[in-house]
Amino acid sequence: MGYVILFLSAFGAATLLPLSSEIVFVGMLEQGLAPFWVWLVATAGNSLGAAVNWILGRYLARFETRRWFPFKPESLHRSQAWFQKYGVWSLLFAWLPIGGDALTFIAGIMRVRFSLFFVLTAIGKGARYAVLYLVYSGYLQLVS
Repeated sequence: MGYVILFLSAFGAATLLPLSSEIVFVGMLEQGLAPFWVWLVATAGNSLGAAVNWILGRYLARFETRRWFPFKPESLHRSQAWFQKYGVWSLLFAWLPIGGDALTFIAGIMRVRFSLFFVLTAIGKGARYAVLYLVYSGYLQLVS
């Protein structure tokens, strides 16, 4: 059941919802679950959550003038210009807590090939969880 909670937490955190998965990630490690599986489940959930943003960007961009749309038109166009300037490699930074979710949404709007989007996003998100694990394990060594 712990892996399901971790997956859902990581998935939700990657969408446009204001959630965080790091506490659940560390909590699973604290419970003694296998670090590789904790990393894999968190990375998979977070990457698939980002894919939801890509799909939303890809298919909902035509509604950008609607009141319920998550981004204001000026902000959206500024983000598109930024994405065009830095390109698809910026998806390696989709894990960032500020702007990362918007970046995956913009990638959908910009019609980035899904396979390239997913690989780059998963690499960045996997690296983030790996660093989080390394920081956690280093902390454990310090307090031991």
